[in-house]
Amino acid sequence: MEGQDEVSAREQHFHSQVRESTICFLLFAVLYVVSYFIITRYKRKSDEQEDEDAIVNRISLCLSTFTLAVSAGAVLLLPFSIISNEILLSFPHNYYIQWLNGSLIHGLWNLASLFSNLCLFVLMPFAFFFLESEGFAGLKKGIRARILETLVMLILLALLILGIVWVASALIDNDAASMESLYDLWEFYLPYLYSCISLMGCLLLLLCTPVGLSRMFTVMGQLLVKPTILEDLDEQIYIITLEEEALQRRLNGLSSSVECNIMELEQELENVKTLKTKLERRKKASAWERNLVYPAVMVLLLIETFISVLLVACNILCLLVDETAMPKGTRGPGIGNASLSAFGFVGAALEIILIFYLMVSSVVGFYSLRFFGNFIPKKDDTTMTKIIGNCVSILVLSSALPVMSRTLGLHKLHLSDASRDSETSKPSANGHHKAL
Repeated sequence: MEGQDEVSAREQHFHSQVRESTICFLLFAVLYVVSYFIITRYKRKSDEQEDEDAIVNRISLCLSTFTLAVSAGAVLLLPFSIISNEILLSFPHNYYIQWLNGSLIHGLWNLASLFSNLCLFVLMPFAFFFLESEGFAGLKKGIRARILETLVMLILLALLILGIVWVASALIDNDAASMESLYDLWEFYLPYLYSCISLMGCLLLLLCTPVGLSRMFTVMGQLLVKPTILEDLDEQIYIITLEEEALQRRLNGLSSSVECNIMELEQELENVKTLKTKLERRKKASAWERNLVYPAVMVLLLIETFISVLLVACNILCLLVDETAMPKGTRGPGIGNASLSAFGFVGAALEIILIFYLMVSSVVGFYSLRFFGNFIPKKDDTTMTKIIGNCVSILVLSSALPVMSRTLGLHKLHLSDASRDSETSKPSANGHHKAL
């Protein structure tokens, strides 16, 4: 009997591992396909040659797509964990959702952390140096020479970062034990370095999110059709059409020798055409779109911003008054044990909406900063170097999102006991589990 129980336990563990691996692969495949379509939408078409540079661009494109998929997974994991917790609470003994357990969610978080480290410290630096490499002088040009130069640059970069961290550790904590711990690359050095990157991402999020919250109203105003109050669109379109025709006649009348004036007129004509397109779009929009959608979206943005600021203010007051409210002093209920919100499923849905709103606001704020304004991708006109920079920036922001959400009190999810929680969520019948 004991031997049969041991074999049954092994079979359960094997089927569980196969099921979790299959689910992880399918989820990542979907994210990879979506990320590929997003990047190819913005990638410059002129970069598609049929030579050695084309192979380099394809490799860099694949690595950038992988990184963007990991970033999307890191953003979606927190809402997925929250909604999974509520589903397990609502249907604790449902046969068809036994695959959704703490072990799966904990494994997804581990994979997200592993792939984030891999993309941030290996794949993205390799893609950038590989894209910019030409091969060492004196060697035969080709893919091998570029790979060799890229690997050498990666080794030099790793040594530089290791030296910087070593010096910083010596200045901050001049202890023999802390210096020896730097030798343990896998257990201490890489997690410590990733924690530093997450800290930088949190600081960047704290800088970008307020800017993004204020810019969201402007961005949505540009995307939506505003109500026409005391405006005559037909008259405006007529005036802008006359101005376009006048500019076109002036442009046709100038000689090719006056290159400076031609460029200025072409730019002005392009601006006039853009304004005319916006006016025609406003004219073609229905009354519902003009008078209902725009006010509703603005009111929704105002409510979300107010709720976000209110929750953060309440959490800061709790941190000031109650020491046990600190994230390090609390232990959440785990997956499937208790609801994360006092309002149940509605509160969890509100937390998910606020997390997505926070991430979108941080991205909008990031691109609104003057220093990162040149990073804004353009449709069919974005170089691979700029795509790599955008992927790294989004990866840093997405890696810091769970930490900042936890610090600001937007969720109370705790995953340290996920594996133990998964044991409690397994079905009592061994046959059912093996069938899954």
